[in-house]
Amino acid sequence: MRMDYGLKLEVAHKLVMTPQLRQAIAILQLSSLELSEVVEKELLENPVLEVEDKEGGETEEAVAAAPEVHDYFEWAEYFGDGRDIGSVPVDRTEKQSFESFTATTVSLEEHLEFQLHLAVLEPRARSVGLYLIGCIDDNGYLCCSTEEAATRLGVSTELVEDVLAVLQTFEPAGVGARDLRECLAIQAVQRGIQDAVVFTIIDRYLDDLAAGKYKGIAEKLGVTAHRVQQAVDIIRTLDPKPGRAFGKNSLTYILPDVTVERINGNYIITVNDTDVPRLTINPSYRRLGDMDGEARKFIEGRLNSAVWLIRSIEQRRRTLYNVVAALVDLQREFFDCGPKHLKPLTMKKLADRVGIHESTVSRAIANKYVATPHGLFSLRTFFSSSIAASGGEDIAASKVKSEIRELVAREDASQPLSDQALTDILNQRGITVSRRTVAKYREEMGILASCKRKRY
Repeated sequence: MRMDYGLKLEVAHKLVMTPQLRQAIAILQLSSLELSEVVEKELLENPVLEVEDKEGGETEEAVAAAPEVHDYFEWAEYFGDGRDIGSVPVDRTEKQSFESFTATTVSLEEHLEFQLHLAVLEPRARSVGLYLIGCIDDNGYLCCSTEEAATRLGVSTELVEDVLAVLQTFEPAGVGARDLRECLAIQAVQRGIQDAVVFTIIDRYLDDLAAGKYKGIAEKLGVTAHRVQQAVDIIRTLDPKPGRAFGKNSLTYILPDVTVERINGNYIITVNDTDVPRLTINPSYRRLGDMDGEARKFIEGRLNSAVWLIRSIEQRRRTLYNVVAALVDLQREFFDCGPKHLKPLTMKKLADRVGIHESTVSRAIANKYVATPHGLFSLRTFFSSSIAASGGEDIAASKVKSEIRELVAREDASQPLSDQALTDILNQRGITVSRRTVAKYREEMGILASCKRKRY
């Protein structure tokens, strides 16, 4: 076999993931709040960027004024047919943030320490109380034994027990308990519950209660299943995690990225980007002729980065608008009549409608919400698998879940519908679904099995 060396030219197309392209993809996936944070960061890091002072802006003029900046794609492709489609007029007047109206979150530790300082305790007992409060987890349970605390602090176990008894009288009720049984018992005592069956179930039969074995509990206690059911109803009013009301995390809320409003029979789509500053190029950096050397190279790089960021944000807004517009067309019955009329839809079908790649649709709807006449929904809600129907048309899985939820809500509590019974009813209504699928959907919605839903 003969081997030799040679040179040849070959032309090939391939996609190169440049840093600018990665940035554009990342921006497309951001929600409005996340994009606002990115823009604020870029304003601090890039000196050629500034916020527009007036509506409408000078973005295209700014780019045209920097002819030496490298052009990564055609500007007219994104702005030629009107750059403000679906955008919200920007109001730069001073406005208060929503957070200014929300209460400051108090941690469980702070809440307990405040009550401890109000309690009449000697200094040594108070120091024990502070140590025990530090050992209480976010759910309100004591994570150490009294013996361990006594050894660590060099005090008697009796003193620790006495201080713990005081802590267990604090709010929230049940705090400082060492296990679930003690937590529920403390709450029952503080509420003045005097039902002996309640305390017996809490002390001995919590596992059977969780498994829904009401008849077994009734036989062991020598009472009726109805009596056990009444006691269980009382127990269910108690909080198994009393400390969870005092979170350490700040309050969060959802800001819709798109709003769809029905006006005179037509749907108006608005991209909510009022919190994202409108960017432009600082006039001082638009001309590179007066610069040379390292300064010119630095400013040219910053201009390239600024232009790419502005275009990526505009591309994100236009893509999001087009995707939602296609959603309104494809899911018209949902917007007209409500969630029960949601149709099966794949990202591939919507991508073909908009003329973009399926992966672009996936990125455009990621972490985003839309405000509709029927409430706030994640954009991913509109994409669901389908279930075959006897009439030949497919039914969205979300509609099947809605049917199951309604059947369970209307069932006779003394004879709840089993998964097989739900399957038979759905099949009678023309929805071909298996019992296994019904069980899966029921569990996804957090609906208990029929044996645990039964009322005596």
